[in-house]
Amino acid sequence: MADGIMKKLNEDVVIYILLRLAVKSLLRFNCISKTCYSLIKSSTFVYLYLNRTTTSKDEFILFKHCFEYERNMHKTILSFLSGDDDDDDYFNPIIQDLDVTHLKTNNNYNMDQFIGPCNGLIAMMDSVTTILINPSTRNYRLLPPDQFIGCQEDHYRSIQNVGFGYDSIANDYKVIRISKIYMTDRDDYPEEMDRIVDIYDLSVDCWRKLDCDVVQQLSTFYCASSSQMFYRGICHWFASQYIEGEIDEYLILCFEMSTEIFHSLKIPEPCYLMYGPSCKLMLLQDSLALIYHPYSEPVIPDEKDLINIWIMKDYNVYESWTKKYTIRGHQIDFPLAIWKGYLFLYQSGSGSMMSYNLNSNVVKELSFHGVPKSFRVIGYKDSLTSIPRENEHTTHVQKF
Repeated sequence: MADGIMKKLNEDVVIYILLRLAVKSLLRFNCISKTCYSLIKSSTFVYLYLNRTTTSKDEFILFKHCFEYERNMHKTILSFLSGDDDDDDYFNPIIQDLDVTHLKTNNNYNMDQFIGPCNGLIAMMDSVTTILINPSTRNYRLLPPDQFIGCQEDHYRSIQNVGFGYDSIANDYKVIRISKIYMTDRDDYPEEMDRIVDIYDLSVDCWRKLDCDVVQQLSTFYCASSSQMFYRGICHWFASQYIEGEIDEYLILCFEMSTEIFHSLKIPEPCYLMYGPSCKLMLLQDSLALIYHPYSEPVIPDEKDLINIWIMKDYNVYESWTKKYTIRGHQIDFPLAIWKGYLFLYQSGSGSMMSYNLNSNVVKELSFHGVPKSFRVIGYKDSLTSIPRENEHTTHVQKF
């Protein structure tokens, strides 16, 4: 009956109606109407839904945090939060949490990455595991581990940074891992021998190594952990460049997904890591933003106890860097996100999630907790983007 009614309506009218619905409601149509099922699954509708006009009320928060379940072992939880209509500083769960069973980490959260959204897909990573997720459909795909082969027994690898993004030319999603290769000397002191970059192409479900000539550019760079951001088809990391063992400058290291070429962007002011601050890349007002914040210490001098938020108004134009906000007197352990353009979210040293309203300067402690340094936050809106189908030789798409 429902299918007959849908066939009588003009397709443009049906599309207009369906674009106003949440993914949860759309998925129900799959069960009652073959016409709607075919339409909703079409690449045209998926594209229209991804690029539909939305408001801030259509955006919710993905909140990754960890809890200890055994001594020195933690499980990863993904929560879905929405702001209250009358109080954007208040968040409440909108659906049941996901227990991401594939990510069971120890106390080291430096390599925990929560990247996206990229056309509605999210990548969750640790030093071993990579999971691609569509939070709206709850579909996910566990990527195969890259094989560290071809090195001698006394060599070992340390993964420095990871990235995830979309190659618009190849119409493919990619994961990148930047690693250092070490060997131990006679005193068991690690000595860096090489750099390698591994690329995973989702369409072929395979890892490959980037050309050595390209990787050689990275020999003088060190990228800060958990600083990755995908923007405009490019992976970005906050990095330092060393010349003869000394820091020469700080910059943003970039990797273009389509051309697979590295380059860099200048940052707006010097940053001395020995005394703070540290840096975090975010999006603010659809522009690249750089957050300077001091390291978390028991006592921070007054002159160092500030957070500067810069935005690059015109991408890749150094002169367009503008200091947008300065926050004083609020020690943070880890910056998380800027939601709706004015709500700065961060983790305190005690393991609580805090909000700072950039318009009113009001600080609030939110009722969400977890292991310190395990928090990650992403702003997200509903998407129907499918994780590319596997063939008989690739890993499967599964559902939570």
